Amino acid sequence: MLNVIKIGGNILDNEEAFSRFLEAFSKLEGEKILVHGGGKIATEIGHKLDVEANYINGRRVTGDDTLKLVTMVYAGLINKNIVAQLQSFNCNALGLTGADGNAIIAKKRPVGDVDYGFVGDVVAVNGLLLKQLLDAEITPVLAPITHDAKGGLLNTNADTIAQEVAKAMSQYIEVSLVYGFEKDGVLKDANVDSSVIPVIEVNDFDQLVADGVISGGMIPKLQNACSAIRAGVKQVIIGNALQLNNIINGEKGTIIK
Repeated sequence: MLNVIKIGGNILDNEEAFSRFLEAFSKLEGEKILVHGGGKIATEIGHKLDVEANYINGRRVTGDDTLKLVTMVYAGLINKNIVAQLQSFNCNALGLTGADGNAIIAKKRPVGDVDYGFVGDVVAVNGLLLKQLLDAEITPVLAPITHDAKGGLLNTNADTIAQEVAKAMSQYIEVSLVYGFEKDGVLKDANVDSSVIPVIEVNDFDQLVADGVISGGMIPKLQNACSAIRAGVKQVIIGNALQLNNIINGEKGTIIK
């Protein structure tokens, strides 16, 4: 089974914790793809460069200067540091944006009630390219920057990229999609870390949102998870990235099915 793993949250901002995660990721048996975000690091560097973050409904608005910033930080600083660390753990990794090898094509999000700027919605994933890399025993590491096939780059949500990659790869192999962050799973009570919901049925998602059990930033993450399941991804697990082996084995986290 192919593991598509998205890493984000506070673990990405903690050097020691992130190194522990990367070491565990490098030791996973079988084929794997890593997708990463990096919002807080981009915000910190942007502040130093006088490019202030602007969020609407929890999503970053990407103007021209912000696009330059996130491209430098996501595709450069974060992506290449991840690749270098994976190489140190004897995991032969290759860092990619959506533009590299035509890996991910997106389109600029239409302007509606909100203009998010240079934010992309995924149109197509080059699953064949990723399969060829995996067949060559190379681990792809995908930054959340895509391209529009017209020479433009776009900032694209990393959770969505992970979902779309998992869906594309499921035509070749069984896929497990893992969303790793600092929490132990989807919590029934956001203030109680032990209140993990072990299993969420796709058909129950809307009711859980209506009941207020699922709210805030967890809603789009679970929307991506449900979309992946409906498209043929074998399983989706949300959990603590520092318990990676336990998550992969289904012993920890929240399983969406």
